[in-house]
Amino acid sequence: MAKLLINCTHGEDDPERATLPFIVGNVAASADQETIVFLTIEGAWLATKGYAERIHKEGFQPLSDVMRSFVENGGKIWACGTCTKPRGITDSDLIPGAKIVTAASVIEQLLAGAASMDF
Repeated sequence: MAKLLINCTHGEDDPERATLPFIVGNVAASADQETIVFLTIEGAWLATKGYAERIHKEGFQPLSDVMRSFVENGGKIWACGTCTKPRGITDSDLIPGAKIVTAASVIEQLLAGAASMDF
């Protein structure tokens, strides 16, 4: 099985770039590919309850719907621990399917052969 690691660096600041990683990820997860969306910088906020509900790029499905489908299809949401800490995001703030991880977790995936892409 192929592995895909998609880095998402945006949230409300760029609704299109916040949504696209989950659209691509959902296609991969729907095809039974191991897929992780890694949330960094402002994207870390996407892992928190209620945040994605405020984001909807015209012409796209609402982000919260795409994220929910991604998780239901087996996708994983990882929030960067280095990015969540200064933003005050803790495990109790997270949506279902999301977890805070360290850089070591990401490096492990890449060394195991995960393809990566960035938005």
